[in-house]
Amino acid sequence: MAAAPPPVPLALSVGDPSGVGPETAIAAWQNRKRDGVPAFYLLADPAVVAARARLVGAEVEIEQTTPADAPAVFGRALPVVPLAARFTDLPGEPDKANAAGIVEAIDRAVEDCFSGKAAAMVTCPIAKKPLYDAGFRFPGHTEYLAHLAFRRTGVEAMPVMLLAGPDLRTVPVTIHIPLAEVPLVLTSELIVATGRITARDMKDRFGLEKPRLAVSGLNPHAGEGGAMGREDEAIVRPAVEALRAEGIDAFGPLPADTMFHPRARAGYDVALCMYHDQALIPAKTLAFDEGVNATLGLPFIRTSPDHGTAFGIAGKGIARPDSLISALKLARQLADNRASAA
Repeated sequence: MAAAPPPVPLALSVGDPSGVGPETAIAAWQNRKRDGVPAFYLLADPAVVAARARLVGAEVEIEQTTPADAPAVFGRALPVVPLAARFTDLPGEPDKANAAGIVEAIDRAVEDCFSGKAAAMVTCPIAKKPLYDAGFRFPGHTEYLAHLAFRRTGVEAMPVMLLAGPDLRTVPVTIHIPLAEVPLVLTSELIVATGRITARDMKDRFGLEKPRLAVSGLNPHAGEGGAMGREDEAIVRPAVEALRAEGIDAFGPLPADTMFHPRARAGYDVALCMYHDQALIPAKTLAFDEGVNATLGLPFIRTSPDHGTAFGIAGKGIARPDSLISALKLARQLADNRASAA
């Protein structure tokens, strides 16, 4: 009997090459056997990857390849699929000249997912300012991915941020806006749409037959019956009731200060939180090095390390690959779950 073909690899975009993306990708490959890292290929400028390996003292073979050949290469060398754009090699010094390559890597990873060359995409961190300086018009990674999905499919996607760790999954309903604006932006409709996408992808991608959604309140003590703000009764509770009417196992609003201890976490699969820090503080406290940022609601699977570019330590050989390794492993798991369910 002929051996089964190797799984379709993961596409890893290098992110901002002035950050820790290149060296964490190198370290993830070096630890592939010890940590069970699934096969991936790195979309990058091979010269910069090789230079970063020399700078941090990493003994690694780098081989230019194609997505199709990457699984065969992965056992002996770090597979790098070259970009048309070239990078300036300035660890710790972001440069708008790198914007074209950063965007190209994202574009090609998305296209590889749609064409079946990649099972999922994983993105190393980007910095917004050098992209903005070069004319990039999107708020960040996630919004650009939604734009690419729409351009490819003609269907509007609502991306939802999920922070996933070994002991907790959280979803912020509002994300990168000032805290003072949260009550102005938060609506029952937004909570329902976020909860609906979360429940669907928890089932389809994470394999949970009936996911349990714990919904936080906005105010201290979930408003304490209106004594500490009306938003929880006027906005959050109706959203929970609407989700339940759709057959989704959602409950709340819950006081956020009692949602994250071990006994509480045992009662749900994912926490819907009303604003950025309400979701990210517990997620990063419990899994600072292993946390993964997964984007729900897109027609392809995307994960990312739950940290930034770390310009301050780039090129020093001290960046930990734990979060990237977790992101690669989660992407593989989600891709396999989706393939099994098809």
